[in-house]
Amino acid sequence: TLSTRFREMAFLNKGLRITLTDERGEESVTKSYCYEGGVISFVEYLNRHKTALFNPPIYIESEQSNSSVEVALQWNDGYYESVSSFANNILTPEGGTHLAGFRAALTRVVNDYARKSGQLKTLTGDDIREGLTAIISVKLPEPQFEGQTKSKLGNSEVRPLVDTVVGNALSAFFEEHPSEAKLVMDKCLQAARARE
Repeated sequence: TLSTRFREMAFLNKGLRITLTDERGEESVTKSYCYEGGVISFVEYLNRHKTALFNPPIYIESEQSNSSVEVALQWNDGYYESVSSFANNILTPEGGTHLAGFRAALTRVVNDYARKSGQLKTLTGDDIREGLTAIISVKLPEPQFEGQTKSKLGNSEVRPLVDTVVGNALSAFFEEHPSEAKLVMDKCLQAARARE
């Protein structure tokens, strides 16, 4: 449990080194975690047993009014969505406003790109997120969590912030990288056909 948590913390804080020494057995075992790539390394780690559609993962970073947004995402040839969200390094398994902003931007941008490239289908969020691995990390001065277990972020100002940051960066990425955008489109359209 500690090892998993420390690895997570090292991914979320690029350059931070955390060393864990387990002295329970005959010989002590030391593990050290440090990832210069931060959330990019996190996505690569999660996709290590899958075939990514493109490399490196898309990376988005922005700081505005005491809040920072950091997102890394990459599609793979799998069928499952693996999206994790964090607020101030705390895992939010039930998501919240930061995840809602990310999903809204992702669905809007991919559908806009699909229309521009002549696709008549409107893709659902599920079609778009099939095979997606993403990490969303926000840092806020006063996070408001819902529930006893802090499993969901409730700050209303975070949704439009993440939506705008991700929307602008993803639109620019698709314009600047048409071959990667086509791979993503093909993956989403294949998911839509399978659903229908």
